[in-house]
Amino acid sequence: MDFETIAAIIFLVLLTLFVYLKRKSLDTKHLIPHVLYFSMYRTKIGLKLMNSVAKKFRKLVQYMGYFGILIGFLGMVFICFFLIKDLIPIVTEPEAAQGVGLVLPIKAKGVFFVPFFYWIISIFVIAVVHEFSHGLVARAHNMKVKSSGFAFLALIVPIIPAAFVEPDEKQLRKRPQKEQLSVFAAGPLANIITALLCLGILSLVMVPIVNAAIEPNGVKFAEYYRNGKIYPAENAGIEVGEIIQGIDNNPTPYVANMTEILGSKKPGETIKIKTDKSTYQIELDKNPENESAAFIGISRIEQSTEIKENVRAKYGKFLPDAMMWIAGLFVFLYILNLGIGLFNLVPIGPLDGGRMLQLPLHRYFGQEKGNRVLAYVSLVFFVIILVNVFAGFGLFGLFN
Repeated sequence: MDFETIAAIIFLVLLTLFVYLKRKSLDTKHLIPHVLYFSMYRTKIGLKLMNSVAKKFRKLVQYMGYFGILIGFLGMVFICFFLIKDLIPIVTEPEAAQGVGLVLPIKAKGVFFVPFFYWIISIFVIAVVHEFSHGLVARAHNMKVKSSGFAFLALIVPIIPAAFVEPDEKQLRKRPQKEQLSVFAAGPLANIITALLCLGILSLVMVPIVNAAIEPNGVKFAEYYRNGKIYPAENAGIEVGEIIQGIDNNPTPYVANMTEILGSKKPGETIKIKTDKSTYQIELDKNPENESAAFIGISRIEQSTEIKENVRAKYGKFLPDAMMWIAGLFVFLYILNLGIGLFNLVPIGPLDGGRMLQLPLHRYFGQEKGNRVLAYVSLVFFVIILVNVFAGFGLFGLFN
């Protein structure tokens, strides 16, 4: 068991203990009693800072909120189009990538895996930026913010931490639609802006530093191909994690080198694979998806790199490794802020996108009919998201 796994278990235990000790102070909504539920712990954390920033930069915050309305509706159209466009391939093609999936620090089929420390830091940044922005725009329009706090999505035990800011709903609903929309759009806008900032730092600062410090050293064997048959790589004893450095005395520093060499081979040919651990003689099999192509039985490979010797000699081991780790953090901050920011714009009732869509629906259809339309739209996209999640676990492959 590695250090990150141990840290994840300790975090889960501490989170469960906190929820148990504070159970009388929690506002809990049970989706499935005692199995699936959502708990909120109200505090006043951050409210003074919201007031201070909103007072000092009131006009700027208001204009950013109005800009968020435009970005919010454009993002809603984009994410809806993306989900609908990919719906049919997700159901009909088992290998198609799903558009939405669970983001967790565990390796499992159907889960977008994020190492624990990257995951917990990213969740914290995403939640704070998102919720603080809701409260900031509300305060810029002189709306009362009653509380802030922590929230937990639980499957028997709490598994996903979150945060929230709670504007006065009665006061919010009495304000002009433009002000309401700016409050709802503020969270997704903040996540999208944070994603772009992280991308800028990654592209302009971290990538040049990393590229100057590392060099390719082969192709990492990440996963066996399994469909009820043992293929050559597994049969030869190549272990997951080994780095393929050459094929038939031809070096393979890059993934493209390995792909090109294997593409020139035929099923039945014998090749020699050199890894960082050993050398293997392998008779190539037929590719299950193209019998004329050679196949060694690897379903996932990764580019492997190492710190250059001259860099290690000059800076030691810790600093280059730390820079690599920080670069990885910015990658996940970019991906997750953008993904979660856009996901919040899906027009499903409780999400920011649902609340944004509700206002124009009320305006054009009236409150009662508008709520019915939103309920139908929410149901459609909720089903689409479920289809994405189920596809990630390979459930639709059973029908092919």
